[in-house]
Amino acid sequence: MVPSPLALLLALGAAATALAEPLRFVDCGSVDGSIVEVNVSPCPSQPCLLHKGTSYSINVTFASKIESQGSKARVYGEMLHVDIPFPIPEPDGCKSGIQCPIQKGHSYSYLNKLPVKSEYPSIKLIVKWELVDDQDQMLFCWKIPVQITS
Repeated sequence: MVPSPLALLLALGAAATALAEPLRFVDCGSVDGSIVEVNVSPCPSQPCLLHKGTSYSINVTFASKIESQGSKARVYGEMLHVDIPFPIPEPDGCKSGIQCPIQKGHSYSYLNKLPVKSEYPSIKLIVKWELVDDQDQMLFCWKIPVQITS
């Protein structure tokens, strides 16, 4: 029996949805905003397996409690409670899906990429992602467990 095009479309849709399930995250100090949802794609289960040489899509939906002219992302790999800066291609939040200036009471979708370089060691760690406003206060901060693998 050959599956119908509709059945194939539904199966593909279900698979794509499974890759972008909202993650369980720890809020690590969101002061000037509140996180609605964090998605890392692809990451069908936690801890997220991050394969070397691959780039992952980050999508954070948050509501701002303040007004800000701009925003800046800072990303860390946390090991043994030490934050090691993790470079990302675009730290400017206003170039990452957020229309600036940021307005109080509005919701935003922050979009970015997390490249996992092939020279990174294969280890388990915590990814900590912060977005700060123009007063260096946290619009959001979240943490998730990951495992970097070959």
